[in-house]
Amino acid sequence: MAEEKKEKKPKKQEKTEDTKGKKPSKKKEGAEEFKEEKVPVRLYEFYRTKVIPELSKRFGYKNALQVPKLKKISVNVGVGAATQDSKIIETVVKDVENIVGQKAVVTKAKKSVSNFKLREGMKIGCKVTLRKARMYEFLDRLINVSIPRIRDFRGVSDKSFDGNGNYTMGIKEHIIFPEINIDNVSKIFGMDITFVTTAKTDDEAKELLRAFGMPFVKKEVSLN
Repeated sequence: MAEEKKEKKPKKQEKTEDTKGKKPSKKKEGAEEFKEEKVPVRLYEFYRTKVIPELSKRFGYKNALQVPKLKKISVNVGVGAATQDSKIIETVVKDVENIVGQKAVVTKAKKSVSNFKLREGMKIGCKVTLRKARMYEFLDRLINVSIPRIRDFRGVSDKSFDGNGNYTMGIKEHIIFPEINIDNVSKIFGMDITFVTTAKTDDEAKELLRAFGMPFVKKEVSLN
């Protein structure tokens, strides 16, 4: 009888080894898995379907990968009044984050300048770098919604290219963005927006932004 009991013990161990490491699966009947559907970015689809063929025809690109594209958009804000009131920088950062839909990085002074009452390490502005989907969404809102709200607007300058296919434009008042409620604004500030592209020349970068709908100043041709 003792030998039979000894033979039965290893059988119990085999059962425990089989079930070890396995968790019982619990599935609720009627439960559906939630899948979030990604909404396609309108301006990116426009770039693929319209901009690439248009620029390829204009500049004679043989491959679609040769066509210039946007790499990133940088938004920089300098707040000179922050040297006198440090709380202003907090409201500026909140407004910038509401405009771009992304967390902003606070910039600090690298040197102390006594004439401007500036000390090293003092918060004097903020910056944001946008890429991919957020970049195209911001560009879409900027061109089609915000820029047309500028008073006495006659077009953006086409002379702000750096020679390497990058373009920078300045905005004097941030209240042109619809995300900002004018009634709650305590201080109006401006910003610099830089478009970094893969274009090798300024002409290619200019045509790329123009294809997106950037309203550059139209040169008047005199008939005389």
